[in-house]
Amino acid sequence: MKIKNIVSLAVVMLALASCGDKMDYKEYSIYDEDYVKTTFSRSAGLVTSIYNDLDYDFGNFSGALLASATDESVYSHSGNAIEKFYDGGWSATNNNDASLWTKCYRGISYANLFLDEFKDETFDEYRMDKDYREEIHQYQNLQYEARFLRAYYYFRLVRAFGGVPLIVNAMDANEANVQPRATSDEVFQFINSECDAIKDTIVKDYSDLGNLQLKSKNETGRVNNLCVLALKARAALYYASPLFNPSNDRERWHQAAVANKELIDACKNRGMKLTTDYSSLFQKDNWQNTEECILVRRISSSNNNFEKYNFPIGLENAGGGNCPTQNLVDAYEMTNGKAITDAESGYDPQNPYANRDARLAMTVAVNGEQWPNAILETYQGGANGQPIAYATPTGYYLKKYVNKSLTIGASNATTERHHWVIFRLAEFYLNYAEAMLNYTGSGYETASGLNMTAAQAVNTVRTRAKQPNIASDLNAAQFAERLENERFVELAFEGHRFYDLRRWKKAGEQKYRTIRSMLITKNADESFTYTPQSDSSTRSYWDDKMFLFPLSQSEILKSGGNLTQNPGW
Repeated sequence: MKIKNIVSLAVVMLALASCGDKMDYKEYSIYDEDYVKTTFSRSAGLVTSIYNDLDYDFGNFSGALLASATDESVYSHSGNAIEKFYDGGWSATNNNDASLWTKCYRGISYANLFLDEFKDETFDEYRMDKDYREEIHQYQNLQYEARFLRAYYYFRLVRAFGGVPLIVNAMDANEANVQPRATSDEVFQFINSECDAIKDTIVKDYSDLGNLQLKSKNETGRVNNLCVLALKARAALYYASPLFNPSNDRERWHQAAVANKELIDACKNRGMKLTTDYSSLFQKDNWQNTEECILVRRISSSNNNFEKYNFPIGLENAGGGNCPTQNLVDAYEMTNGKAITDAESGYDPQNPYANRDARLAMTVAVNGEQWPNAILETYQGGANGQPIAYATPTGYYLKKYVNKSLTIGASNATTERHHWVIFRLAEFYLNYAEAMLNYTGSGYETASGLNMTAAQAVNTVRTRAKQPNIASDLNAAQFAERLENERFVELAFEGHRFYDLRRWKKAGEQKYRTIRSMLITKNADESFTYTPQSDSSTRSYWDDKMFLFPLSQSEILKSGGNLTQNPGW
């Protein structure tokens, strides 16, 4: 287990980054923890470094998104590591996402280090500085940020691996390596208790600290109390879900509904709501959106890698990339709220993208539209279609998170920063709806202290998309199906689908492994014929052990037998 409790490299990096501090004429080794403790900025820098492993996915698998391990998309380059999630190539000795364990425990290690060794400094030598009061106020808040980040990394671990070693104090690598696994119950309970412990003490709004505001500091991007409530709410939903709740304890669903409602109410009290322009949530300045976004992972480097991965084949340097499936496209309703399979929907199979839920056009690039700067030809023999190498295998290209204004050509390339939305309000309306449905057994009932029905929560999301309210006469099973569909389209390509299908224990069902595409042919009269295709072999392999990740064999060996492997691996 790669867990460190020594300042060492972290301090070296912080020392190199901490320019402009007052000279105090004392000699310190850059390996000495006392050096870090001398100033607010160096101690704060240790906590800032814990943010480095916040989640994002702009092609973490050599360009492939985790979405391409699900029925959301297919990566157009065969042989990519993403295929190990569904072709049987995944194992304890060939762990497909081994860095997840390493990164999370690195963050946990630094959080424990700060909480054990750095959180009680007073910086007495700087008491006369004009910013001392403001700095010490923000410094005192760092302990709550560290506790949130530690809980956040434990959530990432438990949703992937189940129970993991629950380490809450700094320890050396030898001691850390031999810690046994806690149960998933214990990890989820720790996350919940940590969030409850800090939700009322962590800073509520870094942009509104009054006379405690640091004039020279830009604190956007730091976690606040809404982030704490969001983590608690998401973790509560997972804890209630079938993968972690095999006995279907209804009280867990109740607590999940309560936690998600607490966040929704806190956001409302802050003046937050769903942003009118859905697509703006995934554009370059989304980190500035404080209307719906709760936490956005800020990426410091400016590049066009994501566009190179995902721009249509036919453009210079374009890779084709993560191509939305027909499964996803079919999930978008007609504007009248009816599924395309409904005989009364008005769906025209030969004009398949007309009168559809507006989120489709904001997420998926289709044949005949201008994307990114020319008319897209995804038909057979078209400029962006098969049989060109790496052209879309599904008939579609990705729009969501792709910056169409960038140029990726070798001679005139442009770049921009990309920022990943970790928490946004719409998710928690859908979380609440799921929890309420499973708690009450109905989409239309309230409960004590929970005065919003599941239907009302779903309709809040649908209203932003200008979709009609969900039907008012669905039984529980029908409502669950519509809710799952709503989550599919609203949260597409945001990293949820992979884990949703696992926590629901549905990932092995044939309907989610039968990947569908659209064969488009151009006729002599310039019209097109659209013929849906199915290729069940695309996701032919499944084993129920894959609901959870395997622990790397190297970690088990280092533990001296104290770490046990997940069943089946």
